[in-house]
Amino acid sequence: MQDKFKKYLKEALVFIVILAIAMNIMSYYKALDLNKDKLEIESFSLLDNTEYTIPKDKPLLLHFWATWCPTCKLEAANIEKISKDYEVITIAVQSGTKKEIHNYLQNNNLSFKVVNDEDGFYSRKFNIKAFPSTLIYDKERNIKFSEVGYTTTAGLYARMLLSK
Repeated sequence: MQDKFKKYLKEALVFIVILAIAMNIMSYYKALDLNKDKLEIESFSLLDNTEYTIPKDKPLLLHFWATWCPTCKLEAANIEKISKDYEVITIAVQSGTKKEIHNYLQNNNLSFKVVNDEDGFYSRKFNIKAFPSTLIYDKERNIKFSEVGYTTTAGLYARMLLSK
């Protein structure tokens, strides 16, 4: 009985490792097409109608997501957590009206800064084709990391620390 358990445990661990490797390869492949230019945008108009000016002395996490994306919903708590400690702008792509996005944020207890990309302007500008997608810029606004797909809280924190 114990041998069977060990066998299944070993198979599960091998599956998880292979799955993690495959997901990282897919993320790397999908991130190749992202816009890697220096961030030229100075400010964003947020969902709450305020203007957010990007600080010049801090790294920035730019996160593209959608209300209709199940992976984005799973990752939202990670983005919420890191937004408490770092500069984070999220861009809700083709996710409805300001009111619909606001309701989504309220229903999911999310308070991070949001830009409504209702017509897909920003997703086209950054060449985003899959969600979620995360771009991390250093304080000189050079891209340091890009990720397509789910990213853990620890992974986000590590990338932000390396971007200082």
